[in-house]
Amino acid sequence: MKKDAPERRCIVTGEVQPKRGLIRFVVGPEGNIAPDVLEKLPGRGIWVTADRAALEKAISKKMFARGAKAAAIVPDGLIEEVERQLVRRLIDLVALSRKSGSAVAGFEKVKSWLADGRAKVLLQASDGSARGKGKLWTPEGGRFFGTLTGSELGLAFGRESVIHGALGAGGLTPRVIEEATRLAGFRVNDGESHAGKDKTTK
Repeated sequence: MKKDAPERRCIVTGEVQPKRGLIRFVVGPEGNIAPDVLEKLPGRGIWVTADRAALEKAISKKMFARGAKAAAIVPDGLIEEVERQLVRRLIDLVALSRKSGSAVAGFEKVKSWLADGRAKVLLQASDGSARGKGKLWTPEGGRFFGTLTGSELGLAFGRESVIHGALGAGGLTPRVIEEATRLAGFRVNDGESHAGKDKTTK
């Protein structure tokens, strides 16, 4: 972890941590709380740990008003909107990695990258068959994520559906890892509490 990484305090846990593990929110002109995954909206940021339970607590305990030090309206579907933005961000980053030649899809291509030590991240669809996914492995020293569905991975790779994908080192891969980790806080699949958890290394 870089010591100079920007840090913010979560309004739920009170912990100060790197921004990459938090979700930024702002209060809009009408007093509505709006998620700002890209961190581009104007206004004072209110930060919550990238975790569904933390956001649920922030909503139920009315912590946004305290964080904003003003009246704050939490719109219906806020958690779903955060998840939607995180999914869109992750898809866009994987798509950019593909266009730069740093990502491949398909069982044989992914297996080849893993065998050659070229892959640093293994991406597998949350709704893919366990048998097929079990034939691949987490790159040594790398990461596994099962946070996206087959259709969502397909959007990233310009196909209808993708079950297996891999990213090489460098480029946008560190940012993909950050965004996939944040999304893992909002999704549960494959029997894991967080989908960013590593699979058993081969």
